[in-house]
Amino acid sequence: MSEATVGRLPVYLRALVELAGRDVASVSSSRLAEHVGVNPATLRRDLSSLGITGTRGIGYDVKYLLFEISVVLGVNQEWRVAVVGTGNLGRALANYQGLATRGFPIKVLFDVDPDLVGTEIGGLPVRHVDRLPELVPKLGVTVGVIATSVEAAQGVADQLVEAGVTSILNFTAESLHVPEHVVVRRVDLATELQILSFYQRRDTAVSGGAGVPLSGED
Repeated sequence: MSEATVGRLPVYLRALVELAGRDVASVSSSRLAEHVGVNPATLRRDLSSLGITGTRGIGYDVKYLLFEISVVLGVNQEWRVAVVGTGNLGRALANYQGLATRGFPIKVLFDVDPDLVGTEIGGLPVRHVDRLPELVPKLGVTVGVIATSVEAAQGVADQLVEAGVTSILNFTAESLHVPEHVVVRRVDLATELQILSFYQRRDTAVSGGAGVPLSGED
């Protein structure tokens, strides 16, 4: 399965959850593709790579599709999360209830700031990061979220890996060095905003008659 397909599966899942919530029993590839903003052929190819095919004249069974994609993504089970760094971003994550409902409950928060350690955020006490090696295995945490300063990120990653964490979501600009068995996903908000800026600039130029619109290719 290609990385691009994996990246689209959560988008399909979100749309299917919405459809199931409206008691929609089946959905055509064209309708689902329009709902998530992809080409119908791309959607059919993605689902085919999972061994899922629709029924001619009916489409896809929404509940079945929801279940299958949930299994593939692993969100039909619980993956416990530790957040390291409880600044503005860490606090926002700790207070966001949507993570738990999607199978990623935050079980522990860590920080080094004495003004934050011992306080409570989102119903969880903030622990000192020195307790990370003890609490992460004890709580069964498998996913670590790094929302620290750039300077602290690599050290935190080392601690998480040493404690048995195999998946890390990195919100810093630091490129982390981890063992091959550990998966790191970096969320760079500045990069995403720059991509939005590109499309905004392109659309402004096209509407103003300047420049040439790009092709519809991905």
